[in-house]
Amino acid sequence: MQTFATVDDQLKTLLRGAVDVLDRRELVDLLRARRPLRVKLGVDPSSPDLHLGHTVQMRRLRAFQDAGHQAVLIIGDYTAMVGDPSGKNKTRPQLTHEEVERNAQTYLDQAGKVLDVSKLEIRRNGEWFSKMSFMDVLRLCARTTVSQLLEREDFHARFNGEQPISLHEFVYPLMQGWDSVMIKADIELGGTDQLFNLLMGRKLQEQEGQPRQVCITGPIIAGLDGDQKMSKSLGNAVGLRDEPNDMFGKVMSIPDRLMQSWFTLLTRESEDRLATLLDPAQTHPREAKLALAHLITAELHGPQAAAAGREHFIGTFSRGELPADMPEAVVNLTDGAIAAHALVRDAHKVSGAESRRLIQQGGAKLIQPDTGDEFVLKDPNATLTRDDLQGRVLKVGKRNFYRLRPA
Repeated sequence: MQTFATVDDQLKTLLRGAVDVLDRRELVDLLRARRPLRVKLGVDPSSPDLHLGHTVQMRRLRAFQDAGHQAVLIIGDYTAMVGDPSGKNKTRPQLTHEEVERNAQTYLDQAGKVLDVSKLEIRRNGEWFSKMSFMDVLRLCARTTVSQLLEREDFHARFNGEQPISLHEFVYPLMQGWDSVMIKADIELGGTDQLFNLLMGRKLQEQEGQPRQVCITGPIIAGLDGDQKMSKSLGNAVGLRDEPNDMFGKVMSIPDRLMQSWFTLLTRESEDRLATLLDPAQTHPREAKLALAHLITAELHGPQAAAAGREHFIGTFSRGELPADMPEAVVNLTDGAIAAHALVRDAHKVSGAESRRLIQQGGAKLIQPDTGDEFVLKDPNATLTRDDLQGRVLKVGKRNFYRLRPA
């Protein structure tokens, strides 16, 4: 027979870092029933890679799993083809079914780093949406009104700003809500930008005569820059498939002000332990950040990889050493020379525009390994000769090193 912790103990764990709970009284009643609850999290495979921002809700879902409840992961193979408009100021490009399927293949492998896949109920919303007739879709659309949809903040802002809203975007909240009806969700998890969609699930369940799901939202974490939402397209993300050394170094690069939210949302450290780590009188901020980087890397890659990542970081960035395992970059010269932007573009494998931006922001340097002397590249159009490059190391950003070999 399934055993459960006390309601208070469950609430303390399950609501860690939560923002919205609609409503808490209903959640308490569900937990008092002492039965496994069906807890839903939907993910749209709109890209092949997940990052730490995606794991915030997965970690809460894992907490429900560990508490004895049934986690249900919805792979939105149909909603991904619509594109979630939440928080967007323009229509997202629609994906093909083939693109969605390719992305979906990588999702479960990455989600398995956080969730217990052996106990996970995995559903695709194509199970029900692919069987709908056009009349079924019309009936679903009749469940709400345009004025109610325009109450949603992002739709409202786009409408007032005379930005286009495609008709299919209005259907997205209904599709997400209908997922809750189909799996009979007791609870749905999401980011704060998903609240409207989660509440739509409550509304549709009530219309269908089902108990309304409880909606729990969590914060949207900031990326490495400390300001914008974590996003691969913004270049401020820590990917779940990042190599351990790179992951450790990225976490170490975050502003100190992010540590509290990252500790709370991305680790399982106790409140007492967090109080010690986040108190500068007890723990130096650098040591606290080392602990954070170790915890995150260890969970996703294992403790040995995290320990190696720590040693690599300290050796490379604290002692000023160059990494022994840096990749070699073959530099193709034209008439014995190459432009600085072309060097960064080819070695770092970025676009020409990105290589120019890196140089203009002081993010590219040439290093003489035997002396440690550094030369900052300042002009993207500067001409570099074989003598300038022979035996040198190119450093891009804080963590990327390339041993140059002029061809």
